[in-house]
Amino acid sequence: MKDYHINIFYSDEDEGYIADIPDLEACSAFGNTPEEALREVETAKQAWLEAARQEGKPIPRPRYRPAIYQVVGN
Repeated sequence: MKDYHINIFYSDEDEGYIADIPDLEACSAFGNTPEEALREVETAKQAWLEAARQEGKPIPRPRYRPAIYQVVGN
């Protein structure tokens, strides 16, 4: 299975970096640097997946692909 796509962007409002995983509802994290945000969202992803397993909720397959990676005809 492919891993989940992660978006990382700077937030002026939060004065730091936000990382989120579009395929996992409400799975995001904050960091003072992009690297910190990435580490934090990886931790959040593991917690999200574990909570879903424990509650018997479905775990979505990685599907999100940003437009820059999409190819016509795929």
